[in-house]
Amino acid sequence: MTESSLDKFPKTASGINGLDEIMQGGFPTGRPVLICGGPGCGKTLFSVQFLVNGIIEHDEPGVFMSFEETAKDLSLNVKSLGFDLEELQESGKLKVDHVHIERSEIEETGEFDLEALFIRLNHAIDSIGAKRVVLDTVEALFGGIDNDGILRAELRRLFSWLKKKGVTTVITGERGKQSFTRQGLEEYVSDCVILLDFRVIDQIATRRLRIVKYRGSMHGTNEYPFLINENGISVIPVTSLNLTYGSSTEVVSTGLQQLDESLDQGGLYRGSSTLITGSAGTSKTILAAHFAMASINREEPVLFFSFEESPEQLIRNMDSIGIDFRTHLESGLLHIKASRPSLQGLEMHLIRFYNALEELKPKTVIVDPISSLITIGSSSEVRAMLIRLLDTLKNKQINAVFTALTQANFKDKGDLTVEAISSLSDAWIDLNNNRKNRRQNRTMRIVKARGMGHNPEAQEFRITDKGFHFSMPTEQMTDTTN
Repeated sequence: MTESSLDKFPKTASGINGLDEIMQGGFPTGRPVLICGGPGCGKTLFSVQFLVNGIIEHDEPGVFMSFEETAKDLSLNVKSLGFDLEELQESGKLKVDHVHIERSEIEETGEFDLEALFIRLNHAIDSIGAKRVVLDTVEALFGGIDNDGILRAELRRLFSWLKKKGVTTVITGERGKQSFTRQGLEEYVSDCVILLDFRVIDQIATRRLRIVKYRGSMHGTNEYPFLINENGISVIPVTSLNLTYGSSTEVVSTGLQQLDESLDQGGLYRGSSTLITGSAGTSKTILAAHFAMASINREEPVLFFSFEESPEQLIRNMDSIGIDFRTHLESGLLHIKASRPSLQGLEMHLIRFYNALEELKPKTVIVDPISSLITIGSSSEVRAMLIRLLDTLKNKQINAVFTALTQANFKDKGDLTVEAISSLSDAWIDLNNNRKNRRQNRTMRIVKARGMGHNPEAQEFRITDKGFHFSMPTEQMTDTTN
């Protein structure tokens, strides 16, 4: 949306990481937003985060009116995520009100209305000057009412009343069997409807979010993965990132002189992505470690994600070839995050990447190896994840290095990952082991290097106690194709 459009259609920050990007600014200010979904999908947490972040980040007081959980239970349930509702209530910025409704006591009559609720809610809003309101969950109000006419009239009156109060309201609702909510009416009178979904695929739990409608505003229409961790809810935009990032002309060293000399510019462009491929034992991790050391020598922090080796094993192995990771780990220039891919789904790994980027502000990121990710997702899913990660790294001008296993008898596994990332990478370096004159012969070949000429010939190298050691340099042959 343009700036002038936003002025005509004011929006309120949702407080959910990544969601405002999809909604092009946030929730519609002063209008009701319906959050619907099945049990355990995160509706209540979603609404609590909306209120808490509104108070902390925008100084907008909020009211949470619950029809199911008591204030004590609600506070206890969200405390593990760092949300201290009791402290916010004591500060006068938050009011939590539990309204007990006994469905057996509700009688369907032509005079049924929500007047008592309006009075109670109006008092709560005015007492703290609330700008945000949550009603959790709306089904409790109409559990004993079967007359659609009464339901529709009272829902419209409720939503109209909230609009007149000028508060941005989040209303949660349980998903129905054949509609977005049990009553099937709330979505028609809401200005914005967001559907949350919790599913298990191949024994891996995933959560998805979709904006069903948003009156008066452009918005993303895909399904977006979202996660619940110790920092609350985070949404991962899938296609919202556009190819609008800049391209640096600054060249940085790869950490190996002969590799730099094989590139016309004497290195690779800052913020570029490099794919290192090869079969098992071709020294992919060692080459990635040289990239890491080049960044450290520039005093630029490195974030190293390892899917196969623990930090201690990686430190020991690099130490055997003269690369001192431990010293730089202690100095804070190197950060190693290690886990098995199967520990969590692709979305959780991606959020882990995002959180580490925000916390550590690295200049170089290494993922070793991305081929391990194929064990927890299809080639298309891995590709989608890596596209999002690559776009993020490029937007932040972070050097990216990915390693991937390729082996003739594992083409159905390793090569799928290469296909998923090779066309997206700016540079591609392939390592190979073969037998020549009864001895093992290691070679390195630059498959491509976008934006610069390079030597396409295979170059022999050995691994010594000082890392990569190239054989006598061959005559430079420059390939200007990219």
